[in-house]
Amino acid sequence: MNRDEPRLAVAIVGGLHADARRAAVEEVLRTVPGSIALHHDLSAAADGAVRRSVRDASGSLGSGEAPLVNGCACCALREDMVPELLRLAAGGGHRLAVVELWDSVEPQAMAAVIAAEGAPLELTGAATAIDPALTVPYLSNGDDLAEVGLAAALTDQRTVADTFARQLEYPTVIAVVEDDTSEEPADDGDHALLTQLTPGARQVRVGDGDMGAALLAGFDVEAAAARQHPACALLPQERDDHGVSTFVWRRDRPFHPGRLYEALEDLSCAAARSRGRFWLADRGDTLLSWDAAGGALCVEPAGPWLAALPDAAWEMVPAERRVAASLDWHPEHGDRCQHLTFTSPGLDRDGLLALLDSCLLTDAEYAAGPDAWRELPHAFDKLLAPVS
Repeated sequence: MNRDEPRLAVAIVGGLHADARRAAVEEVLRTVPGSIALHHDLSAAADGAVRRSVRDASGSLGSGEAPLVNGCACCALREDMVPELLRLAAGGGHRLAVVELWDSVEPQAMAAVIAAEGAPLELTGAATAIDPALTVPYLSNGDDLAEVGLAAALTDQRTVADTFARQLEYPTVIAVVEDDTSEEPADDGDHALLTQLTPGARQVRVGDGDMGAALLAGFDVEAAAARQHPACALLPQERDDHGVSTFVWRRDRPFHPGRLYEALEDLSCAAARSRGRFWLADRGDTLLSWDAAGGALCVEPAGPWLAALPDAAWEMVPAERRVAASLDWHPEHGDRCQHLTFTSPGLDRDGLLALLDSCLLTDAEYAAGPDAWRELPHAFDKLLAPVS
């Protein structure tokens, strides 16, 4: 790129709470000279198009439509967003373009698209806006997005709760918007829950004038992705504040697949949010991810444990993954371990501890060794591909 070619800083602001999101964007437009906002409204997808709008602090600067791509509104957003940002960059005169995401659009996918384009676009920030009073209602909402009119594609099977959880946990900035006139304004417990769910994120109160600086501070897409990967995720730490607790459970013994499967319903409902990685005795080479919100649990394979890889393959593994593995390394099992976190108001720590420990191999089962473990009932074949 020519050094004289104009560069355009780009920041993402998302979140299910539309009023909070707009308040955060409006503050940026008011306080950052030369800032502009780009928004794609997916609510008209039933009509076969996504509506695009561009505005600055003075009001609307233009609008248009982008046709759906294979019936997918979110795909249309991806296809239209970068060309529009490049057009704004070429026009010059703009210091910062804020991409205001539609309600259920998650920031990680959009950040990757912008970062992949490179110059003249420079991704400098990603934020999710939320009124803390809505954290519990959103995390408790197990409705499918399609049921509440927020699906981004015909095949969208996400729920309100799991979408909201990922929106919270990806960005490095949480834009806090409080409605003090509400009948149920945020209390200390709401703030404690939000803080425990977003370790490492900076909370910025909308109204204090700091949003612009926070979104221009810089953003590392690879580091953000690593923080989300089950093998090296930045998980919440042990906390207990204002009736909200985070319980961190770590063990270096595998789960009995049958006993864990029988306990899944109780475990998935035990907390507003639970995350982590785990080890099944009959699938000793596979790192499994745990992702639960709104009473629904998603269990998926997330690649091999590093201990299952030949030494030569380690050089191809990201540094963040190797560092995370070294912290959990066991002389016999390598990085195979249990690392689950549960965050919720009114959390029953003792009950969780007893239930989780009861799902591990007993001393006799553990002593039988890996060959015997592989012969245990493959209870998770109902959720995962059958063991080969």
